[in-house]
Amino acid sequence: MLLQPKPKNARSKRFLTNRDPKVVENQKTAIFIRGSSTSQVILDTLKDLYSLRKPNAINFTKKNEIHPFDDETGVEFFSRKNDSSLFAVGMHSKKRPHNLILGRTFNYQVLDMIELGVESCIPMHQIKSQACAVGMKPLMIFNGEAFSQDENLMLLKNILLDFFRGESADMVSLKGLELVITVTAGPRKSNGEPGLVFLRTYTTSFKKSGVRQPRVELEEMGPSLDLSIRRTRHPVEDMWKQAIKVPKELKETKVKNISRDGLGDKYGRIHLGKQDITKIQTRKVKALKKKLDNRPSKQMELD
Repeated sequence: MLLQPKPKNARSKRFLTNRDPKVVENQKTAIFIRGSSTSQVILDTLKDLYSLRKPNAINFTKKNEIHPFDDETGVEFFSRKNDSSLFAVGMHSKKRPHNLILGRTFNYQVLDMIELGVESCIPMHQIKSQACAVGMKPLMIFNGEAFSQDENLMLLKNILLDFFRGESADMVSLKGLELVITVTAGPRKSNGEPGLVFLRTYTTSFKKSGVRQPRVELEEMGPSLDLSIRRTRHPVEDMWKQAIKVPKELKETKVKNISRDGLGDKYGRIHLGKQDITKIQTRKVKALKKKLDNRPSKQMELD
């Protein structure tokens, strides 16, 4: 592990201050590490994932003797040195061909990770379509009930959402939606384990529809990956509680009798005291007027 150096001038002090914990953290940086032995499938996969993650990504082109599931020190060293909390490691061996590891770190320590086998890869340069702009916030779509039932697929979904979440935005314009990533869970194996996971990437094109809103069509951009789940490491409970802890400054102060529904609509509850119905002002209608006791009625006048 690297020791925290002391700043020697104002510039180094600002640099170290930028790494300190904040109420609103900086955007997460992802590092893409190449193992000691890789295949062309893994190189294409890492290159395309890096292009989707730019500009908040660092790509390592040199080989590194690194095995996260056996020894975490290598990943933690690169994480601290580059101030990154996301990592992707690609390697290839006879026992685990076309191996891809995605994971996260907290406080420069490995939080969780998942090992995937790239069964099939169609890179971007083989798909003749227009690529989206750099740094676009994608629309993530997860198809299949297994993403809410299987623990390993739930972990994969959480890591992928963290990997491609981009900048936080309250509203997104339709014209700004250029990137769509779909992740589909295939049928389970005969032994009950999760099957293949299909990751597809699309760009949007707007066509005339005859109305104000255009017709949106999807065009495959790449990469197109077929993934199989191999090994997983779930987060430790104590570290996970620290990682998801929300600062007091960001917690919303609870206002009495005000609530919000799942869509964010605001509702207020008003408590009124007991009302005297006899004093309520009503419409002045002749039939509701009180008759005077000394006033003769029309029937008596006729008599």
